[in-house]
Amino acid sequence: MKKFAKLILFFSLIFIISFTAAAAFKFLSLRVDWAKHLPVKPETTLTLIISAAHWALSLTIFTSIIFALNYAVRKECFAVISIICVTTLSIAFCFGICVILEQWKSVPPADISGIQLGDKGLILSNTLMNRNETAVILLDGTTNPLGPRIVAIPGQPLVYQQAASSLFSAGGSNFILPPIQFGDDTPWFLKSLSIDISLNAQMFRQKFQEGILPFLLYAGSLIFLLCSLAYVLKFSVWPLANLFITALVFRGILLFNTFFNTPEMQVILDSFLNKIIPVTIALPLFFLLTGALLNVFSFLSFAAKRRYKDED
Repeated sequence: MKKFAKLILFFSLIFIISFTAAAAFKFLSLRVDWAKHLPVKPETTLTLIISAAHWALSLTIFTSIIFALNYAVRKECFAVISIICVTTLSIAFCFGICVILEQWKSVPPADISGIQLGDKGLILSNTLMNRNETAVILLDGTTNPLGPRIVAIPGQPLVYQQAASSLFSAGGSNFILPPIQFGDDTPWFLKSLSIDISLNAQMFRQKFQEGILPFLLYAGSLIFLLCSLAYVLKFSVWPLANLFITALVFRGILLFNTFFNTPEMQVILDSFLNKIIPVTIALPLFFLLTGALLNVFSFLSFAAKRRYKDED
């Protein structure tokens, strides 16, 4: 029992640390994206926190399960009880955080101040590494990002722009001042991973809004499948290699999940199933059956190895 108590404590700590770090990182990323696009209606701090928390929850579910299963394998905890503990804790944390975030959405917007990234005269530019690029000075700051501004284009005099869509004359022809281009050097792998995590977070929110049963069916089946992959951590004799292989397998499941939850694939699945079962439970049912088969395979492999050792 001491091993499983440590497993529960380890999972809780990993979940809290991963969720907090991921939420903080995503919150800063959303603030930067907001500064890039400068929407007409400024976002509030609370709305960005809620969006960041949903994204962090989707990521934390995968990372915490990986580390918890790795810990259970290294400490040689009984596989069945370990899977039950990790699955139950993951569903409980996931459901509890979704409830809290849903309650935060009811906070009156007037009670939450908007984001202030700069006062009047805020200067926006591409990068500090290259001075020969477009820069914009927002005369009203972020309170009116589409309002009056001064635009500095390399090789041209400063231009005053009354509004973001104003036309100006240059050399006898009218033109619209180009938007500021922000470079994005994020590797494709990380960018695609962030997109899939965001889509999975949207599914969590959608299922939770549909009701407790659809949410538990979707989240529970996904978590059960992830926890059923504990045998992958015994694939190699090197723990780091097992951790890397498990991360790749989890990445494949995330990609598979987001792909088959797209509206186009839902229509194809609905026509293929011919209304035998509702399309909304087809993928969760597949996850449950796959997880059950993996557990049976893992148990039979363990029994065969145990019998082989007894015969020796």
